Amino acid sequence: MANILVVDDEQGIRELLEIMLQREGYQVTAEADGAKALQRCRKEIFDLIITDLKMPGMDGISFIREVKKISPTSMVILITAYASAETALAAMKEGAYDYIEKEFNVEDLKRIIRNALALKDEKKQDELFIKEMSQAVSFGGMIGKNPEMIKIYATIRKIADTPTNILVLGESGTGKELVARAVHENSSRKGFPFVVINCGGIPENLLESELFGYCKGAFTGASADKPGLFEVAKGGTIFLDEVAELPPVLQVKLLRVVQEKTFRRIGGSDDINVDVRIISATNKNLSRMVNSGEFREDLYYRLNVISLSLPPLRERKEDIPLLTRHFIEKYSRELGKEIKTISSYAMSLLMEYPFPGNVRELKNIIERSVALETSNIILPDNLILYKGNGPQTVSSGSDEYEAAGNLNEKVALFEKNLILKALQKTAGSKTKAAELLGITYDSLHYRCEKLGIS
Repeated sequence: MANILVVDDEQGIRELLEIMLQREGYQVTAEADGAKALQRCRKEIFDLIITDLKMPGMDGISFIREVKKISPTSMVILITAYASAETALAAMKEGAYDYIEKEFNVEDLKRIIRNALALKDEKKQDELFIKEMSQAVSFGGMIGKNPEMIKIYATIRKIADTPTNILVLGESGTGKELVARAVHENSSRKGFPFVVINCGGIPENLLESELFGYCKGAFTGASADKPGLFEVAKGGTIFLDEVAELPPVLQVKLLRVVQEKTFRRIGGSDDINVDVRIISATNKNLSRMVNSGEFREDLYYRLNVISLSLPPLRERKEDIPLLTRHFIEKYSRELGKEIKTISSYAMSLLMEYPFPGNVRELKNIIERSVALETSNIILPDNLILYKGNGPQTVSSGSDEYEAAGNLNEKVALFEKNLILKALQKTAGSKTKAAELLGITYDSLHYRCEKLGIS
């Protein structure tokens, strides 16, 4: 039962609203002026407040401003006999949900109230979901607790079961396909196919037949009918990765599918109806491509009904340790290793790395490190990071290292370099350096003495 506060200096209006709202099943409180209403709001939480614009002492706009400081989650509807665009704008700026003229239609007011309360409930659910997800680290196969990622999780939950087309934007390796899969798996289409097609990975002369299929005899080698991927995805979701790579002729044919839900196989004359949800993705600036004439404007707006922009990994540093642990567990299990963790110093190097290849690059780094590692912890020398023109191990393959003689000498030099780097990072603090290297202070002190490090 929603708790509603009515604020109006006219007794007749207050009584009318009280009777109407109580008949609708709401709990109603009424006050004659803004000052008394604010006192009431300090003692009680209201889901919805309906306030008059012109009142003695404090007008409705001022009241909204003050009540939003006390109860920011309360929805507010303004009633005014002086409706104007300026009034509406002023009310919305202060946080009102809507306004209605004083000679209102009762059914119109009921509708506005229902919509306001529905929106409040939706916001509350979103807040609960975001709070829950901020304590979690995964959603729909994605790992991370970065605030921008949590917002994406919340959006996916809201839009998953709509038929709306979605455009996923982000750099290569940010996880655009994971987003598409999460949308599919959280929708009522999850029992139907999820079909992926890389628009940039298939030669142009083959792409049309892959998308739409062909009829027997359509061209040399077409010995039988073949359904295209849009038919295969019927009832489910089709994910068009790298959609910006579609050639102009296929952009026209895709537009027809998006608009009319029909297409024809190559060599066919019959329209084929198909019910699919289209999720597209690109790492390019499609709006710029539209302006330059490289991508059809009408297709762009059909695909980009809702857009989701994924942040690059360098902008979600707090997720690097979570992703690293996840990949260590995954590849240790798959490769039959007993690796449990990563050294503190190795992790600090990952935290400083810009990851031009994003999550995909981190995944590859950890898979390679797990494969190379012979101990039960990933050490810096098995992290191969790309610097400059090519990959380098963290130990950096210096001339001094290459010139070292036998294995013991190489190991000693490598160990010395690691300790010196750790001391440099911690401004000479051996306690902090030991933590970075994942060893005890006594062990570091012994190694420093042995290696001649002061």
